[in-house]
Amino acid sequence: MATNTKTSKNWFGEGGRAYARFRPEYPLELARFLAEVTPSRDCAVDVGCGTGQLTAQLAAYFGEVVGLDPSTDQIVNATPQERVRYICAPAENIPLPEHSASLITAAQAAHWFDLPAFYVEARRLAVETAVIALISYGVLRLPGSLQDRFTKFYHEEIGPYWPPERKLVDNGYRDMSFPFDERKAPEMEIRRTWELGDFLGYVLTWSAVRRAQDAGRDDILADFVRDISVLWGEHTKQQSVSWPINMRVGTL
Repeated sequence: MATNTKTSKNWFGEGGRAYARFRPEYPLELARFLAEVTPSRDCAVDVGCGTGQLTAQLAAYFGEVVGLDPSTDQIVNATPQERVRYICAPAENIPLPEHSASLITAAQAAHWFDLPAFYVEARRLAVETAVIALISYGVLRLPGSLQDRFTKFYHEEIGPYWPPERKLVDNGYRDMSFPFDERKAPEMEIRRTWELGDFLGYVLTWSAVRRAQDAGRDDILADFVRDISVLWGEHTKQQSVSWPINMRVGTL
């Protein structure tokens, strides 16, 4: 259970440009679903927003959207958009007034939070019957033999370098404390068509890859790049990739 106060390294404090370029965007149906289940649409707060993958999409439905991230580099690389403002701040100390948010989201970020402290802030920010949504996307899926090589890399080779928090993502946040009136969320997935460079750019944003490199294990990535390049074929060949979306949605 991720309910204890913890301090973990911010693996995304740098590299915001790569994160903005290679991290997949969410399907538009996700923002639409969140807007539909939120009683009012005055203000949405996206916590741990990174470069604003979900933040920007929420702007189509809410009068104001605030994206917050502790990394200045991530905020700098967020794309400016009407009705969206970005603030550099942690999930546990949000510089917004009480009872100001009708929707509070955390997309691919809540596993890094001190959850009890974040939940205190969420309750402080929430208007009556506000909605909270913790969103994650699971392990990438590839076609055919690419999947077999990727699975070995993900679980066996780079696997030991994943921070412990990654397990919460892998199990769809099922083991995460969520003390709210929970509602069922629809099944969704992210789908993309990528060239080899897109895929490898995404892999390079992983915290586990950075930890392996810090440990002097560049050989792990080099071996994987060699093998996956052969299986991929032409570097410009388009391959279908997808990620399952998992959500915990509740009323504050």
